[in-house]
This record gives sequence, C-alpha cells and structure tokens, in this order.
Amino acid sequence: MKVDEYGIVHLSEKECIDALYSTSLNDLSNIVFDIETAQKFNSALNLNKDSFSKLLTNTPNLENITEFDKKNQSKWFMPENYCPDLVQEIYSKCKTPEQIERVTIELELYVKHNMLNLLYYLKYLVDTMRQNNIVWGVGRGSSVASYVLFLIGVHKVDSLKYHLDIYEFFKSN
Repeated sequence: MKVDEYGIVHLSEKECIDALYSTSLNDLSNIVFDIETAQKFNSALNLNKDSFSKLLTNTPNLENITEFDKKNQSKWFMPENYCPDLVQEIYSKCKTPEQIERVTIELELYVKHNMLNLLYYLKYLVDTMRQNNIVWGVGRGSSVASYVLFLIGVHKVDSLKYHLDIYEFFKSN
C-alpha cells in the first residue's frame, strides 16, 4: 500500500483482494489502484454491464495540496455559522497575559497555514461528542502542543503548563 501526497491510498491487485476479504471495505471510490488492476476490473465491469463504480487509476487533477484540502473541507458537515465567535470565545478563556500571547501566536499560525476552518470544525466535533456522551482521548501526538486545541476541548493537555512548543504542532505544515 502506498499513500500519496494527497493522502490517497494506492493499492495493488493483491492488496485490494486482501482488503475486500479481510474487512468490510465496500466503497472503493476513494482508493486509487495501479493501472493494470484498474484496467482488469473496469474491463470486467464493461463486459458484464455491471453498474459498479469504475476504479480510479490516478490522483485527482489538482494543482496543489491547498486546493485538495479546500475541496475536501467543503464536504465537511457542520451547521452553517456554527460558533461564529470562536476566536472571541478562545480569548475569553485566557486569564493571564502569557495565555493571551500564546493564543495570539497560535491563531496567527492557524491562519498562516490555512487551518482556521479546522478549529471551527473541531469545536463542532468536540461539542457534538460531548452532547452525545462520547468519550475521546486525553491527547495524542503533536496536537497536545496546541494551547488553542486545549482551550476548545480537543485534548486535556495544558501545553503552557508543560512548556510544549507550538512549533512542534506546526513542524510538518
């Protein structure tokens, strides 16, 4: 299995068969196959006049990762105008000048990396999980370096208390 720069999984014929038999994989629309595998499958569909979706053989024709992300984010479900004052809400949770400074730095980084919409979505996701009594983890990976994510409830690790560097979170972006 290979994952390309867009996060799309590419499977060989053997990997496809293994996945179909070992899991409940029934939607192949977001998986890209090597050309030979896809041609065999698509030819069989044409011969049998089946109505199944054809297999993809290449990555979507997009100019860059930013365009890819924008296209996919437009498909996220979130009520319109959910939490329109999120930035103000985040600042309202700050009690010290150190917290305000950290939030300002982080929000500038979220804007710089075109990730501000992600905060709105994560706030919606966390609120939805909380309303439905769904338990999620305390924190994982470099996300715990974000004080803003702590303030909106994505994780329970106070990055200021533990002196975690926000650039640890943004290092791969």
